[in-house]
Amino acid sequence: MGRLIGGLVIGFLIGGVLTYILFVGAPRASNLPGQLIKAPDASGLPPGTAEIVLRQEFFNQVLGTLFRDMNPPSFPLGGGDQQAAALTDGGCASKITVLPEGSGVQTGVRFENNKLGAPLAFTGSYQSPVGCLQFSGWAKSTFELRYDAATQSVFGRVNVETVNLDGINPVFSALVTPIVQSTLNTRVNPIRILDGRQIAVNLPIAATGGILQAKVMDVRSEVKDNALNLYAIYEFGGVKNAEQAPAANVTP
Repeated sequence: MGRLIGGLVIGFLIGGVLTYILFVGAPRASNLPGQLIKAPDASGLPPGTAEIVLRQEFFNQVLGTLFRDMNPPSFPLGGGDQQAAALTDGGCASKITVLPEGSGVQTGVRFENNKLGAPLAFTGSYQSPVGCLQFSGWAKSTFELRYDAATQSVFGRVNVETVNLDGINPVFSALVTPIVQSTLNTRVNPIRILDGRQIAVNLPIAATGGILQAKVMDVRSEVKDNALNLYAIYEFGGVKNAEQAPAANVTP
């Protein structure tokens, strides 16, 4: 059962984490849902726990493919699309583009010191009061996981800790750096990674005339051996003599 549930979970994890990496279509919010996900208890994991192991190399292989086969992700700098459009003047659009590598850094996922990290190389331009500022650089960021019991969902939060700019006059670095950092932090948070309601078990068992049910009650995580280990803790139950819905007819 653990492997079955794990397979269902992986699809949601991949979609959520890649959204975080590529900064596309993510909702914005000032208040983050849920509580920080804790490490597993020292006493061990309870029965009914599904373990999902995702390694660093897997994420970077997928990320490399996206950079190779698709356009580099780009989004407005310092605000919404309308604000960015208003700041476009003479071909100078206020935007930032994530690059596969640059400034001596390769964009990717790093599992270090029991943390999820993501160095991000980028280039961009900013229509400032003193003219168009072209810049490049990289950002050091960490990624925290949160679990919201009300929606049975795991959310992620990217936190850009430092921004390192090159290709820009140091006089203007103090102007651009906080805008880049704020944009990266607010553009993508929060990111829904896993929806417990979608991976809940509701499985008819014909031989028993009932339905096996399970829902996610808690999630724990840890980073070790260059891998992210997620533990979905389920509560199982059953319904006797449940009527099973007829299978839908599929027309080829």
